[in-house]
Amino acid sequence: MHPEKLFAMKFSSVYPLYVRKAEAKGRTKAELDQVIHWLTGYDQKTLQRQLDAGSSIEAFFDDAPAFNPSASLITGVVCGVRVEEVEHPLMRKIRYLDKLVDELAKGKAMEKILRK
Repeated sequence: MHPEKLFAMKFSSVYPLYVRKAEAKGRTKAELDQVIHWLTGYDQKTLQRQLDAGSSIEAFFDDAPAFNPSASLITGVVCGVRVEEVEHPLMRKIRYLDKLVDELAKGKAMEKILRK
């Protein structure tokens, strides 16, 4: 998929996939939301507003109230690509979220996922 197509996708179409992945591995939607809140600065109300508005992935990350500066501590491989080596800033943010969802689904402790 070309990055432009990914950036234009609605976050509300990707979010249920994240929920399904987390729940399939015994985690909860609330835990997923906590991870999203930590990374982006959205609270539950503003996250829901983004979902209801059908915001693109690009708008979702561009509008993030406070992207967590500790996100740079997220390292590892997602889809065969090292997250810390992704050059495009928006794609790196998307990969950060993908990596956090992977860690959640793999049963990693929330304190470690949130880099505490």
